[in-house]
Amino acid sequence: MFRWPPLSEEVGRRLEMRRLKDYLPLVKLSLSIMVVFSSVISFLLTQGSEDYVRNKWTMILLLFAGGMLVTGSANAINQVVEKDTDAMMKRTAKRPIASGRMSATEGWAFAIITGALGVFILGNYFNWLAAGLAAFSLFLYAFIYTPLKKVNSIAVLVGAVPGALPCLIGWAAGDNNLGTGGWVLFAFQFFWQFPHFWAIAWVSHKDYSTAGFKLLPAQEGPTKFTAMQTIMYSVLLVPVTIAPYYTGMCNYNNTQGIISLVLIGLANLFMIGRCVTLYRKMDVDSARKVMFGSYMYLPVVMLAFLLSKT
Repeated sequence: MFRWPPLSEEVGRRLEMRRLKDYLPLVKLSLSIMVVFSSVISFLLTQGSEDYVRNKWTMILLLFAGGMLVTGSANAINQVVEKDTDAMMKRTAKRPIASGRMSATEGWAFAIITGALGVFILGNYFNWLAAGLAAFSLFLYAFIYTPLKKVNSIAVLVGAVPGALPCLIGWAAGDNNLGTGGWVLFAFQFFWQFPHFWAIAWVSHKDYSTAGFKLLPAQEGPTKFTAMQTIMYSVLLVPVTIAPYYTGMCNYNNTQGIISLVLIGLANLFMIGRCVTLYRKMDVDSARKVMFGSYMYLPVVMLAFLLSKT
């Protein structure tokens, strides 16, 4: 009987590397890192995090690992559920499950294992409040927000909740409570998501429409109303980003505090300006600038908070 010759070690290694590379888009690595970044900064902004001075870097790495596992699990479930619609869109057609390089069963197995491990790390090394919030965030994103995207644009509002929960998770990990500072950070990331996500939906409107997603606030698609909404939420970010200085989380009575306030003020002007430009020009290029501008805005403001921590 004829038998195929065994694969060489080199070919085997290449196949293994290709499989490992498929897991990076499955967890949406860049998005996951940005999400966990907010959680880590929120953790460092708590007073309770001072208890971990001796093991600070260990605790940061554990929080990062737990957050990445939970976020990666949610993103994997998202891709399993949306494998057919992902295959319809140019932007997502090459994802591992949509393209058929990975089975839905493998995606589910990966999501269950990583999600459970991430929640365990947060509960065991921090506290079960942070772990519970992470589990709730995973459920809300994967099983409520994801299917709702095809039903109504209110999905963006629902999705903004798990999108902002990493701030509360980080705060709970440090202080084991849901204090004022945690809710301020939650509000900051909650409002930030609207101009950010609507800019993405504007740029990818044709793809999203083809797949049946309803993500823009106007049924007609990219309109003046949508652009005005991005301005409105960018303006709402101004009082939210100043609130930490009046709640005692941040200090503006020293040089670092003044520098941080200036940075936040410039970042807000930058974000509002880009949204105003979108309203004036109403084109994809301006929407893309809002999208990339929001990617820069978030870490600048979060790091400014950390610079002026009391």
